Amino acid sequence: MSYRYLLLVRFILINAVAASIACAIYLQGWLDGMFVENTIEFVMLIAAVFVYGLAVCTAKVWRTCAEINDIRSGDPAPDSRAGKYFATIYRKNEESRSIGATVLRAKLTNRITGVRHIANTLVLLGLIGTVVGFIISLSAVTPNASDSDTIAPVIAQLINGMSVALYTTLIGSLLHIWLVVDHRILTTGTINLYSAIIELGENRGRA
Repeated sequence: MSYRYLLLVRFILINAVAASIACAIYLQGWLDGMFVENTIEFVMLIAAVFVYGLAVCTAKVWRTCAEINDIRSGDPAPDSRAGKYFATIYRKNEESRSIGATVLRAKLTNRITGVRHIANTLVLLGLIGTVVGFIISLSAVTPNASDSDTIAPVIAQLINGMSVALYTTLIGSLLHIWLVVDHRILTTGTINLYSAIIELGENRGRA
């Protein structure tokens, strides 16, 4: 019983550590530069996508953990993934069970790919922010920016644009790594779920 929710506990611990590190960095003031005009919009967009991905991943980890527990109890629900698989291979030969196992693996894999796509979107948004930041920087450069009155605004615009470019790349990359780690935990749980379903199915088939 102490290992029934091991997958969920690992997931919570990893995210608790990551959240603690993020809070420590924020409290040190190292992220203050992102809470300025232009930069904050991109950062909030990337953060919103990350939170959505984290919520989706959490739901899938919980579902996977619950399904593993049901299989270990030996009596999975008929409407669960395992129950549907058992109904499919009931009184089938070895070849049919092999086909059913292949289909099950494809369905389980497809169920978790969405989290990976969201993680990749974070990097893409960071790169878009980088391009926008360079556009902002270059928009301030004009041929007649030669005297001291015009150089100061140009420098300010360059700094603003580079801030957008660097912070969006940084936040997108870090949150991508965070969500990829969560996806890896989900993948491990899915592999364990698949193995448990196949093992129980074969045991029932030989019984």
